[in-house]
Amino acid sequence: MPADGGHLADDVVDTPDADEETAAGGAGVAEVVADAGELDPEELERRRSALENLIEMMRPAVQMDGGDLALVGVDYASGVVEVQLQGACGSCAISSSTLQGGVERLLTERLDWVREVRGGVDETLDSFESAAMGRGAYVPRYY
Repeated sequence: MPADGGHLADDVVDTPDADEETAAGGAGVAEVVADAGELDPEELERRRSALENLIEMMRPAVQMDGGDLALVGVDYASGVVEVQLQGACGSCAISSSTLQGGVERLLTERLDWVREVRGGVDETLDSFESAAMGRGAYVPRYY
């Protein structure tokens, strides 16, 4: 997160919230209102498609452990991508490793225009509910 506590630039429109994503059957992909002077339409479409394909490639691995990966926002011009781990990831001790070692690494290695990946974990679920969704990795036991 920037030092001023702000979020992505003004040329980003966030994805639907969690309820809309669930109703739609999964995580959404950000829609962008980009300044036409910064990126030509072909380059913007190339970046959007490549990012969407890479997120969709990573989602099944996270889903196998009871979580999900959602694209929260994107600034295609500056290369800032914001993602969120959802579901069982809220109670998983290694969710930060998944963000840094998995999601961030893949996005920056495979998409040359990505400069920064911001991530977080959806903590709206109760920890017991989140843990009950887990099917792999590390799921804490509550006795």
